[in-house]
Amino acid sequence: MSEQIAVIGAGAWGTALAVLLAHAGKEVTLWARDAERADIMRVTRHNTRLPSATLPENLNITAQIPHADIYLVAVPMQHLRAVLPRLPGNAPVVLCCKGLESASLLLAPEIVTNRPAAMLSGPNFAHEIAAMLPAAAVLATPDAALRAMLIAALKTGTLRLYGSADALGAALGGAAKNVIAIASGVVMGAGLGENARAALITRGIAEIARLAGALGGKAETISGLSGLGDLLLTCTGAGSRNFSLGFALGKGERLADILAKRTTVTEGITTAPALLARAIAAGVDMPITAAVAKLLAGGASIAETMAELMSRALKDE
Repeated sequence: MSEQIAVIGAGAWGTALAVLLAHAGKEVTLWARDAERADIMRVTRHNTRLPSATLPENLNITAQIPHADIYLVAVPMQHLRAVLPRLPGNAPVVLCCKGLESASLLLAPEIVTNRPAAMLSGPNFAHEIAAMLPAAAVLATPDAALRAMLIAALKTGTLRLYGSADALGAALGGAAKNVIAIASGVVMGAGLGENARAALITRGIAEIARLAGALGGKAETISGLSGLGDLLLTCTGAGSRNFSLGFALGKGERLADILAKRTTVTEGITTAPALLARAIAAGVDMPITAAVAKLLAGGASIAETMAELMSRALKDE
């Protein structure tokens, strides 16, 4: 008998995962917080958060959190703590949200303490996952038996899952890449060139790896799918919300005006100051993250930010 899978959160990412798993013939329920929205999705078989996808007929849609054997939690990071106690039983959770909790500065795996948990992260745009285009991701948990069970239950013909024991490193890579993606967008929006973007991505990986090691994760995790892979996608892909926000900032738009036109969450905005605070507490230097946090807070112009980064003391790579 196949596992009952519940996807918690009907945003673009949660919907894409539910569509993918349902097409693979798995028993899947998609939970939406709003009952009226759930009813509309059930009737129309479409979700405005992911308009390119048709919801398969075998995908159950509900506003009541169901009992399940596996929960994929794809709510915005700042709502994760409130949702977890609402999940019945002690079934394992697969964390599909990226970022840090602003109040505690914790990553998703650090918040889940009362049930088995794993982190899912990788270079994946929702609309491509729902279209069943080939992709890969990391499923990370130190529990080898849990890791094997989840990979077997969630694997599909188009999403290749790699296992990892480093849940914290995978979560950090998925969170920090959003900050570097904003910086990448700023660079391109301001016309600073491909050389600058390549340097930014490379040094971004270096500072994320430093923090991973300091927090007990593995620096090599940041060189994999949940680090470098995700970073490359979000720093170069036009579908990246964080890159597009940075691009608009680089063009001279005001942050408030950019956000007023958006209905989706751009995680890098809340992640940047939280990540910087975590780095400072750990004694880790993260100059790109600091620059993005300062820029988002209105503490410096793009020209001032670039001058500050370029004038840092020279050192060996």
